[in-house]
Amino acid sequence: MTHESHGDSGPGDNVSGVSDGWRVLLDRQLGLLALGSTVVFVVASFVQLRYGSYPMTPAEVIAGLTDPAIVADPRVLAGLLLGGEFPDVANSTLILWKIRLPRILVGVMVGANLAVAGAIFQAITRNELASPYVLGVSAGAGLAVLVVLILVPVLSSYLPFVAAVGGTAAFLLVYAIAWQNGTSPVRLILAGIVVATIGQSLQTGLFFFAGNTGVVQTALSWLTGSLTGTSWSEVRLALPWTVLALTLAVAGSRQLNVLLLGEQAASSLGMRVERVRFGLSALAIAATAISVAVAGLVGFVGLVVPHLVRNIVGTDYRRLVIGCVFAGPALVTAADVGARLALSPIQLPVGIVTGLLGGPYFLYLMQKQRQLGEL
Repeated sequence: MTHESHGDSGPGDNVSGVSDGWRVLLDRQLGLLALGSTVVFVVASFVQLRYGSYPMTPAEVIAGLTDPAIVADPRVLAGLLLGGEFPDVANSTLILWKIRLPRILVGVMVGANLAVAGAIFQAITRNELASPYVLGVSAGAGLAVLVVLILVPVLSSYLPFVAAVGGTAAFLLVYAIAWQNGTSPVRLILAGIVVATIGQSLQTGLFFFAGNTGVVQTALSWLTGSLTGTSWSEVRLALPWTVLALTLAVAGSRQLNVLLLGEQAASSLGMRVERVRFGLSALAIAATAISVAVAGLVGFVGLVVPHLVRNIVGTDYRRLVIGCVFAGPALVTAADVGARLALSPIQLPVGIVTGLLGGPYFLYLMQKQRQLGEL
């Protein structure tokens, strides 16, 4: 199963010169996508900031976000990003800066990371149905996190590292199962489904070892994906790795274009296919692990967002990756607003909302893939 072609851009554009690289950033469809995603994000963020158990007027929101005690004091801003004391401020300002704003920022990073990771996996496998979940990466990262939360809670402060190790181990297992003097997109997909199924079964089995209800609640929030309770500590945790992962993904977009040409064509152009595929996979694993570490298993973002972006900007990964950086945060932020406010005061995990959106879309993609029977 290969990507469909959309628009007048394609993988072959990677042979263009430097000037064409600038035209990628000036693409009209990409600009409209970025603008639309930004509007959705701004509206959803404003709703997120204004409403909740402590509703605020628009004036209170603006006043709280621009409170001089915070924005005019570099030490306070540095303390938010590096850890430090928070000044005495009004309740509305405290709620905005300590509870609601970090939740939005974490959602932005989770959305961008999962969307870009999904786009990378779809290029590596040349399959629009691929995602961190289908390839077992999320299941491996989630299993590792649950093992720590339930069996070795003393290691809870190392969850990002644990998630990365679990995701890496799962993908290495997928690679080993798929390896037959090299790998192929179809074998990677099938091996990923096997590993994901095993990982999910082990996750369920771990609940029998949970010591108390609190541990079970925490584990469930990880399995469903939740932004509830996120704080600046999660922002500080994810920010540097997110910036690094997204920067490398944009830099590697040309290699993703070459991979879409097929293994033989990529090899004839001088690419060491297995090495590049493995390196880009490691990058996608890292981006997924970051998201799992701070928000748990938020489903279907890595599947739905790249496909929607591809329909708008085409198959050129120089545009696609940048589009995912805009569209992913918009989707997760909007979904989290629905998760938090739809059944207020009960807060649903954001993963439930993305699952309700992504499940039917996954079925739509399966119906659309005419060659699915070839598997």
